[in-house]
Amino acid sequence: MKMNSKKLLPIIIGAVVLLVLPFLAQMITGNDYWVLILCTMLIYVIAVSGLDILFGYSGQISLGHASFYVIAAYTTGLLNNYFNIPLIITIPCGAIFAAILGAALAYPASRLKFHFLSLATVAFGEITYYFLYTSPGGFTNDYKGINIRTISFLGGSYTRWYFWLLLWAIVFVVAKIFIVNSRTGRAFIAIRENTHAADGMGVNVQKYKILAFAISAFYVGFAGTMYAHLYKYISPETARQKQSVLFLTMMLFGGSGSIVGSMIGVVIIEILLELIRPLQEYQMLLYGILLLIVIIALPGGIVGGVRDVMADRAKRKLQKEEEGGAQNG
Repeated sequence: MKMNSKKLLPIIIGAVVLLVLPFLAQMITGNDYWVLILCTMLIYVIAVSGLDILFGYSGQISLGHASFYVIAAYTTGLLNNYFNIPLIITIPCGAIFAAILGAALAYPASRLKFHFLSLATVAFGEITYYFLYTSPGGFTNDYKGINIRTISFLGGSYTRWYFWLLLWAIVFVVAKIFIVNSRTGRAFIAIRENTHAADGMGVNVQKYKILAFAISAFYVGFAGTMYAHLYKYISPETARQKQSVLFLTMMLFGGSGSIVGSMIGVVIIEILLELIRPLQEYQMLLYGILLLIVIIALPGGIVGGVRDVMADRAKRKLQKEEEGGAQNG
């Protein structure tokens, strides 16, 4: 009972913080700008959690995930704009279409090695960008992008948007927990650790690689639909590699193969981006520096670094206890 109370307390504190955060941001700044940033963070939590399922758990790299993000956004926007289909239908359609394209890309790409797979996803991202930039008949409005309607019951209230996105972020994170702890998640991890060994154990490697891609694309696609309706605009520029690198940097900096790592990476990097907003042309430089930090100093990201420190402390404590026991003996 005591242990349960200790586990429950951080959850209660975290829930209270999340509930009061938008009101606190408004009170401190006197406007809604940081509430909008919080909304963007929640969207990125969904997207980066999806990328982590692909990279952190199944060991597949993607440098073109922004393409699924923008494809889903265009899908919901165009269906609503041209055919006046309700958003309750267009939003899941966008995410499902992204998942279908993810599976279609993964089918041939699942046989590729790590670096060739990353190049294939880069190529897919560039194809998406140029298709949207100069679409047949100009149905995507080409380089100008498209204006998209917001979700009516949320309107222009960023506080309402915050709680709406918080709900969906919780749903997707909980779903991720169930996925990674299921038989499917164990298959993903087996593939990540050793593809040949996983195949030898009876895991259908190609099937699970495709499934990981589809789930990941669905997550990122749903995030893209929310981004489009929140900002009421989307353009082909969002499909560029810069957005994909942002997702990857957030995931690696927080810690891949971790539930909380994605969230930590999103929060820290989004705050850093806001602090250097006047120097937007240096954003890619920031991503490069952060990736170098991860590669050299924190290969497991912040979460991995914390785990290493805790493991080191536990090891030292055990050594002291053994030395003390030997002296007493």
